[in-house]
Amino acid sequence: MNKDSKIFLAGHRGLVGSAILRLLKKEGYTNILIKSREELDLLDDNKVKEFFQTEKPDYVFLAAAKVGGIVANSTKPAEFIYENLKIEINVIHNSYLSRVKKLLFLGSSCIYPKLAKQPIKEEYLLSDYLEKSNIAYAVAKIAGIVMAQKYNEQYGTNFICAMPSNLYGLGDNFNLNDSHVLPALIRKFHQAKENQDDSVELWGTGTPKREFIYIDDLAEACLFLMNNYNESEIVNIGVGEDFSIKELAEIIKEEVGFMGDIKWDTSKPDGTSRKLLDVSKIKGLGWEPKTGLREGIKKTYSWFLGNLDNIRK
Repeated sequence: MNKDSKIFLAGHRGLVGSAILRLLKKEGYTNILIKSREELDLLDDNKVKEFFQTEKPDYVFLAAAKVGGIVANSTKPAEFIYENLKIEINVIHNSYLSRVKKLLFLGSSCIYPKLAKQPIKEEYLLSDYLEKSNIAYAVAKIAGIVMAQKYNEQYGTNFICAMPSNLYGLGDNFNLNDSHVLPALIRKFHQAKENQDDSVELWGTGTPKREFIYIDDLAEACLFLMNNYNESEIVNIGVGEDFSIKELAEIIKEEVGFMGDIKWDTSKPDGTSRKLLDVSKIKGLGWEPKTGLREGIKKTYSWFLGNLDNIRK
């Protein structure tokens, strides 16, 4: 991409999109198209078509999606599959129609089989059954991948797909009803500290293992791929190291400064037992993450403390 290329960043208010926007501005890109949901509802077929016909962007980062943790995925599966499919169909198809030079589609590590061999290679996609707790979201993301790949195959487009591991960082969603595990733990431990509680109760056994990538590292990986990768095969983005939820909870407890106990409600579900991505492909291309987990949590908690008035309850 040139510094003056017209770039449409879909989902600029979200965790991923806001990080990509910060990076694009930092790197000197000057022609960035951003629209709020009020200005451009990506679920509206006609509005999206009109936008692409009028603006004709050169490049598209498709970071817009309906996202959430295990509770949100379990209680609103119809919304997750409908909204994500609509966004993908509208943006990918109209990118083809308006002859976008290149599109990057953001997927998720949940696209991989529940019992996939670890670490998870890109080729394991569609090799076995999915985790049921977030199957609606996963199927929608898989549909987006296949759509991008088949448009490349049939129409000669240049649509690439990146699969990040679990994300966290500045601008995260800390709402306990629909957030992911890391920001939810920050919120829980902070509230317990403020309330001077004796303990914090957490879901499951704490034994599942997860890989976490700091959001600014992900943004750098996305920009790297947009400028250096032109193949249909998906690319994992991660750090190549995972932690148990118990380990994660202990780190966050320490960084927040909560002095009480952790109690585990083993009657609640754990979700997939382990998800560690094989990141040898992107490392082979020349990219590696910069931010360790403890450093990233420290930065995220600092941001949380500085934005308490604006964080969703």
